[in-house]
Parts: sequence; C-alpha cells; structure tokens
Amino acid sequence: MNLSEHEKERYKRQMTLEGFGQEQQNTLKSKSAMIAGIGGLGGNAALYLAAAGIGKLVIVHYGKLTLSNLNRQILMKDNWVGNARVTQAKKFIEELNPLVEVEVYDERISEELAGQLIPTVDIALSARPNFYERRQLNKASVAHGVPMVEAAMNAMEGYLFNVIPGKTPCLNCVFPEDDPGWQELGFPVLGAVSGALGCLMAIEAIKILTGFGRPLLGQMLMFNLFDMEFKKLRIMHDPMCDVCG
Repeated sequence: MNLSEHEKERYKRQMTLEGFGQEQQNTLKSKSAMIAGIGGLGGNAALYLAAAGIGKLVIVHYGKLTLSNLNRQILMKDNWVGNARVTQAKKFIEELNPLVEVEVYDERISEELAGQLIPTVDIALSARPNFYERRQLNKASVAHGVPMVEAAMNAMEGYLFNVIPGKTPCLNCVFPEDDPGWQELGFPVLGAVSGALGCLMAIEAIKILTGFGRPLLGQMLMFNLFDMEFKKLRIMHDPMCDVCG
C-alpha cells in the first residue's frame, strides 16, 4: 500500500517529523480505529485522525444533535440540530479527507456491539460519557487484544491513559468501581477542554498505530486547565482484576 503523489503532498508536513516518514504514513494509511462517542472528545479525535491520514474510522454514537451539543462538538453544524450525529460526522470527515473510509453506527455501545466491532479494528478510542459503555469497550479490548485509548474530562479537568492488553493495566484495574453520583449529561464542559483532550487521544492513537514516539505505558496523564497543571501518575496492574487479571 504505497503512498500516491497526492498523499505525499497532503501529508508532507507531518512526514518531516523526525521518526515519522513515509513508512509510518503508509502504516497509518493501512490502519483502522473505532471511536466510541463523537462528542467533544471523540469528535476532535476523529477529525485529527482523519486529517493525519488514517485508513478507516468506525464511529459509534447514538442519538440526534441538540443545540446544547454545539459548544464542543465541532463535527456538527447548527442546521443539523435534530438529525443523527453520526450521519453529519461521516459527511464532515469525508469532505475533510475523501481518502478515509468512514463506517458509522447510530447505536449505544453494548457488550454485543463492542465484541462485534473491536476485533475488526486496530485500535479503539473510549470517549463515552458513562461507565457501562466504557467498561464494555475495555472488556472487548482486553478479550481481543486490541489497544484502547481511554480518556475522560469533567469541567476543566481530564485524564488519559492507554490500555495495551498484556502490557498495561486495564480500565478496571484503575477504576474498579463506578462513581454512583456521576450523571451522564450533568457535568460541565468547556468545549476547548474536551477538544484538547480529544487531540491528545488522536496523538496517542497515532503513536500506538505507527510505532512513532513514546505513548503512555503504565502511566496516566492528568491535567487541570483552570490553572494549567499537568502531571503523570503511575498506574498499577491488579492481579485480581476481573477483566485482565
């Protein structure tokens, strides 16, 4: 799967990065990613993965666009309110980069759907706003040996870590219990915060897929953008983990 002259021109600025040349770009072209959720996090991640030249995106997101989504969901448009978000996301991405194949599912993540889709992709990005769907993604990722980028935000804070089956702790090791007080649609969001985290998800996915750079392994990045504090914490594998132990 060689790069065309069009692709060499399109991606030449990133191929001037030290360690990211035509080989890495070719590899990215051959890869696929499942993005679970195209809100503030997943929408930005999808946008930059497409811009970078990934071969295929599988997008899963249930529901129609609401007016309150528009402060952060940059794949959407004002005149699309009331319509399915995945349809607009596919249209936007294909207009941005027609070289990227886009497959969409207007569904919630279930155990069955995660088990069906994750084995067909090279990486999964977990960007759903509830524990149940994230845990289904984590279980399927571990079961099928597919890497997953896990990230979440609340107000001005966020976290990010990678689940590499057999090498790193999984989501259940880090968060064995749900937060009973969490409200899926009740947390505050400044769009630029979720956008920044979505971009970081795309960067980690590109690194994992191509072997470029140093992705987070056994570490969690945490930040508070209210006062621009960033830190990395070591995360530990739980030998008694119900999912990967």
